[in-house]
Amino acid sequence: MTSLRALECLVAVADAGSITQAARLLYSSQPAVSHQLSALEREVGTALIRREARGVRLTPAGRAAVVEARRAVEAAASAIRTARATGEGRGGALRLACAQSLVSVVAPVLGDWHRDHPDVAISVRESTSPDELHGLVDGDEADLVLMPGAVPDRFTATVVAEEEIVLVAPTDHPLATRPSVSLQDLDGVCLVHFAPDNGLSVWLDRHLADAGVRVDPVMRTSVTTAAPQLAAAGLGIAVCPASAVGPGLPAAVRSFTPRWTRELVALTSAAPDVLAARFIADLAQRGVPVPRAVAPEPSSAR
Repeated sequence: MTSLRALECLVAVADAGSITQAARLLYSSQPAVSHQLSALEREVGTALIRREARGVRLTPAGRAAVVEARRAVEAAASAIRTARATGEGRGGALRLACAQSLVSVVAPVLGDWHRDHPDVAISVRESTSPDELHGLVDGDEADLVLMPGAVPDRFTATVVAEEEIVLVAPTDHPLATRPSVSLQDLDGVCLVHFAPDNGLSVWLDRHLADAGVRVDPVMRTSVTTAAPQLAAAGLGIAVCPASAVGPGLPAAVRSFTPRWTRELVALTSAAPDVLAARFIADLAQRGVPVPRAVAPEPSSAR
């Protein structure tokens, strides 16, 4: 099979017009370049160069071959540049996946990277299923997954943030008058719940059962961000991650007492590479946006 070095020699001879000068361009020796060209001619079965008194000239076959040879050499150089840039975190591609409710966490970091790392191509996939997110890593379809912990031991997990779980209620709901609520306050309430295909469904049921709380699911949704909107519309209350509460939601958003949180982890198949490690660090630095209704009021200036 033709070696890349042989193609480099053909291109250099075409550019220099001489084997001796081509050897200088390639930091090689004249016999080594001649050997590569002879091997290439044996493989194609015809002469590619013609030796003349003033140097060498390409044959018609050589002129045809050098066009593709130049493309191959340039493609190889491009592959090296791309791999080096990726290894140094300056380019390449990052395949990101996240839990559906965490798009608002990922979005600000994506905006920063779009501006600060324009040579890095980033794709994003969202899912409500933990098993599906795990499968994206197992199947080498995602380089990095952001999701709530805990995760299987076969993955490398880095905690990047702690996210608050909040209650969302219509503004005229009895719980809306309280500064905070407890899990026991939910006993008997009408709940906008999550559909079975959303991992929050089992997670929330487990926590409610552990607290001995029974609720009345009035509706189920697969879309995490839809639950607080449906609660705001008066269908019931919702219990959801703070990241699912959009700005300006016309509803009461309350913290739980004691404060209820979950860890968010960045998941990789092994130790993160340079790009993934930088993205994880930026996620940790950004943290999780907190709805204004939940955030503590700033102290008055004195």
